[in-house]
Amino acid sequence: MLPEQLLQHIAAGDQAAFRQFYELFKGRVYNTSLSYLQDQSEAEEVTQDVFVEVYHNAKNFQARSSASTWIYRITINKSLDRLRHKNRKKRFAFISSLFNQQGSLQHDAPDFIHPGVLIEQRENAVFLFKAMKELPENQHTAFLLKHIEGLSQKEIAQIMNITEKAVESLLSRAKYNLRKLLNDFFTHTEGLN
Repeated sequence: MLPEQLLQHIAAGDQAAFRQFYELFKGRVYNTSLSYLQDQSEAEEVTQDVFVEVYHNAKNFQARSSASTWIYRITINKSLDRLRHKNRKKRFAFISSLFNQQGSLQHDAPDFIHPGVLIEQRENAVFLFKAMKELPENQHTAFLLKHIEGLSQKEIAQIMNITEKAVESLLSRAKYNLRKLLNDFFTHTEGLN
């Protein structure tokens, strides 16, 4: 059964269709959210949230786009929401610690290693994922979908609901900004040695 047909069955309450849909998309949803959040437990929670939303909103799916595009949109939105929430909590904790002498010292999260990165490339991946966090959301999304998820510009345009030309522009700006961020980082670290 095609994913779009599965969604019709899910909308009618078919549990088997939901399990099949879940098995079909769980890896993509998890990997995409993991690339955004850089935390496995957070990515697992977002994955659950995505499939809860799919279950409850399958009836709202309109076949103007593919099921794949629809689930990527949900995943990106849930991931960005979770990321914003985490950042707000971090800022609040930092500000609270400034005013509370007994507040605990805030530490940066340990360097993130995406499980799909080869061992010999992990050091470079750490720098790349740190730099990606600094990109504007739309550039981050386009870069992640293209270079981490391996999607075409056409698929990215559908997911982000923009033109292919806009995707091309976002990717170009993301690459430029990443080069600058990585160059600044390596220039700074060389100056420390």
